[in-house]
Amino acid sequence: MLLHPGLQRPLRIVADENIPFAREAFRGFGVVRPLPADQITPATVRNCDVLLVRSVTRVDAALLEGSRVQFVGSATSGIDHVDLAYLQKRGIAFAHAPGANADAVVEYVLAALLELAVRRNVSLRGRVVGIVGCGHIGGRLARRLPTLGLEVLCCDPPLAEQTGRTDFVPLETILAEADIVTLHVPLTRTGPHATYHLIDAAALARLRPSAWLLNTSRGAVVDGRALLEARKQGRPEAVVLDVWEGEPAPDPELVAHVDIATPHIAGHSYDGKVRATLMLAEALARHLNLPLRADDSELLQPQPGDRLDLIPPDYRLPETQWLAELVRQMYDIAADDARFRIVMQNGTPERRAERFLELRRTYPRRRSFSVHRIDRAFVPDSLQEAVAVGLGVQLVAAETMAQ
Repeated sequence: MLLHPGLQRPLRIVADENIPFAREAFRGFGVVRPLPADQITPATVRNCDVLLVRSVTRVDAALLEGSRVQFVGSATSGIDHVDLAYLQKRGIAFAHAPGANADAVVEYVLAALLELAVRRNVSLRGRVVGIVGCGHIGGRLARRLPTLGLEVLCCDPPLAEQTGRTDFVPLETILAEADIVTLHVPLTRTGPHATYHLIDAAALARLRPSAWLLNTSRGAVVDGRALLEARKQGRPEAVVLDVWEGEPAPDPELVAHVDIATPHIAGHSYDGKVRATLMLAEALARHLNLPLRADDSELLQPQPGDRLDLIPPDYRLPETQWLAELVRQMYDIAADDARFRIVMQNGTPERRAERFLELRRTYPRRRSFSVHRIDRAFVPDSLQEAVAVGLGVQLVAAETMAQ
C-alpha cells in the first residue's frame, strides 16, 4: 500500500458503497471498506478512523459513541442527517460537499419544467419562477432560467441578512406572484428562518391556483398531508416531488397525487457524485495537513454507453417542445417517475422503503448536461443562448462532432 507522505499508519475507512470511486480517491489514506448503508452500524464503525456517508445514514451519538472515528465526510450538500453539535463535542472533524451536485439538481428542475410544459402544451416563456433558497443550487438556477425566457424572483432571508442584498423578495410575494415555485432550502426546525413545513396549509392556500410547485430540497420542507389535501382540491395545478416526508417510505397516496415523483435522485448525476467524493478526499487531506489536489479529469472521461452527441430535434417544433426533446436525450425524467410509481404502488411500508433505497442504489448512470454537445448549425439562432447557457450544452462545429 502506497500511503500519502506524512501518514504514519494506514487509516481504517468505512464508506457507503454508493459513494463512487471511494477506493480510488482514498486509497492513499489507508484501507477502504465499502458497506451498504444499512450495514453502517455502531459495530462496523467502532474501529474505523474515517467514516464516509450519504444522507441515508444518521450520524450521531447512537452511531459513533465509543468509536475511534476522528473524521466524518458526507457526500451530500445537505447536513440535516448529521448531529454537528455531537461531532464538535467529541472533537470529530466533519466535511461535506456543498455545491458538488448543484448542477445536477438544476438540470433536474429544468427537465421537470420542460416535461410539465409539454404535457400541458404550454410555453415556459414569460412565466415567473419563484426560487426559495438561493445558495449553491438556487443561485445557479436563477442565473440560467432567464435564458429560457423565464422571469425570476428570489427569496432567501438568511442570505439577505448575511450579504445585505436588496434584490430578494419575501415568501409572501413568491406565493402570490409566481407561476412556478421551486424549493432549494436546507431543513431547519428552529431559529428565525426555520424551514420545517415552510410550505404548510396556509402557504398552499396563498399559492396561485395555476401554480406549479417543485421540491428538491428536503421532504419535510413541505407539509405532506396538507399538500395531499390541497391536491385533492386541485391546488396547486402541478407538483413535482423528489423528496418526501417519511422517506424512504413516502405516503403512496401522495405519490399518486403528484405529477412527477422520484426517489430523492435529483442530485444523482454521475459527475456530481464523483466531484463530491473528491471534495471529501481533499477535506481529509486538509484535516491531516497533507498536500492533495484531487484530479477528476480521468474519472469524468466519457465511458462506453455514454451518448454525449445530441441529435437536433425537428426545427419546426415550438421552442419549449424543441428544448424538451433535447433534454430527454440527456435525462428522461419521465422514466424516473415511471420506475418510482411502479414500486410505490403495493406492499408494506417496510417493503416500499426497501424499494425506494434500491432505486437510489441502482440509479442509472446520468451524465451532466455540460458534457454533452450538439452541432451549432442545427440549433435555431433564437435558442442558442438557451442551449448553451440555460442548459449548459456545448455548441460545437460540425467538424468537431465528427472527431
